[in-house]
Amino acid sequence: MKLDTKIYEEKMKKTISSYSENLSTIRAGRANPDVLKKINVDYYGSPTAISSIAEIKVSDARTLTITAWDKSIMKGIEKAILTSDLGINPQNDGSCIRLSFPPMTEERRKDLCKQISKMGEDAKVAIRNIRRDANDKVKADKKNSVMTEDEAKQSDKLVQDLTDKYIKEIDTITASKTKEIMEI
Repeated sequence: MKLDTKIYEEKMKKTISSYSENLSTIRAGRANPDVLKKINVDYYGSPTAISSIAEIKVSDARTLTITAWDKSIMKGIEKAILTSDLGINPQNDGSCIRLSFPPMTEERRKDLCKQISKMGEDAKVAIRNIRRDANDKVKADKKNSVMTEDEAKQSDKLVQDLTDKYIKEIDTITASKTKEIMEI
């Protein structure tokens, strides 16, 4: 009986999804509402995502406009943005908050590329850990005579093929994001 790789593939897909989600929050020099995903505002005592209490629009290539549905929370949104690691000073005119993204320097682009590369390596390590778990399961099944030698070899190959596929996907995503940052 070969190893059922579905659960391991699901874990690998979740790793890819998490990696892509983390990359979307990196500020790449142009206005992108995803950079606000990790910022929470204290709204009536509970941390709330900005997108849940306000409308976020891309005004132009370098400007985001945030319009809160409840005007009393504008100061809270402004404070949350200031205390985040976004590095942008919000301009609050009372009815909306504007975030102007300055053009990135060459040094900042290179730093972001290093950060993206490290995140990609971390995602690859997570994929390899899933592979190790699957291989351990194959060894245990073989030792307990649940699996024959040939089935163990087939299972190892299936797991390795999955690993190669998802590591290649991580490389593609990393290269794409790096290219996006360097071209801005």
